[in-house]
Amino acid sequence: MINLGSPDSTSVADVRKYLDEFLMDKRVIGKSYWFRWFLVKIIILNTRPKKSSEAYKKIWWKEGSPLIVLSERLFKKVEKKLEIPVALAMRYGSISINKGLKELSDKGVKEVIVLPLYPHYAMSSYETVVVKVEDEISKNFPWLKKKTIPIFYKNKEYIKVMVQNIQKHLKEIQYDHILFSYHGLPESHLKISDPTNTHCLKKENCCSSKSLAHETCYRHQVLETTELLVNELKIDKSKYSNAFQSRLANEPWLKPYTDKELVRLAKEGKKNMVVITPAFVTDCLETLEEIAMEGKKEFLESGGEDYHYIPCLNDDINWAKVISNWTKDLL
Repeated sequence: MINLGSPDSTSVADVRKYLDEFLMDKRVIGKSYWFRWFLVKIIILNTRPKKSSEAYKKIWWKEGSPLIVLSERLFKKVEKKLEIPVALAMRYGSISINKGLKELSDKGVKEVIVLPLYPHYAMSSYETVVVKVEDEISKNFPWLKKKTIPIFYKNKEYIKVMVQNIQKHLKEIQYDHILFSYHGLPESHLKISDPTNTHCLKKENCCSSKSLAHETCYRHQVLETTELLVNELKIDKSKYSNAFQSRLANEPWLKPYTDKELVRLAKEGKKNMVVITPAFVTDCLETLEEIAMEGKKEFLESGGEDYHYIPCLNDDINWAKVISNWTKDLL
């Protein structure tokens, strides 16, 4: 089971170390090595770690990083349901993929089932996990065979457990609007991931016109997830929309932007807002600080009156059952 990762602490030094590994990944910043090196080492790491450290302090738990703690809780529930060794790893940080593979190998494992904990395909999330696992096995564990659980953005079991989670939290809420906020991506990532080189962001209504590109198109997949969820939840088209969060400056990212949408919707008269983040299966900085805290502030300051963030699946027992079922299907 592989999630994103987290700094070891909220200290500026630990945050800088984490950001260095994360942002120097060529699948996160898809530019040449020297461009990336200058941007990250000279600009970002001299300004962002302190700001990010303060953000992490707002959401840090006594037990540590929420993303790590919640991932470990989920891991323990999945482990109980399976009769095979299970390991937890992070793409970035000290709980490395190398350590996870070594843990399994030391237990005599000969074949590994890899679960990247990302519902949608993106080069900066699902793809970088798969490639990193392949690199580690090739260099350090050549005796291991590998199977990978594919993206699950429209998997019936995933949609069902998401619907259950949303319904559980919506019970007592009167809302005017639901905003589905997905992690943002640079538009260039969609073009790079397009196997046809002719479809993504190049054709009108590209996400709704059938194409091989949809197999690796993040935007198409998140929009489909929303449609599947609202159909099951029976939410009227006038009461929901999509947006994208967590962008960086200096190049076009997927629009509309979540922060600007929250302001716009409040100014249009939406008083009671619900925000759901289906691109994340585990609560983390981007959901707990950016959405639950900063998003709420932006909405209320722009005229909104009530704001609810619906938590991720986290360590939901039904989610653990779904993962166990997927694993058993590959055994």
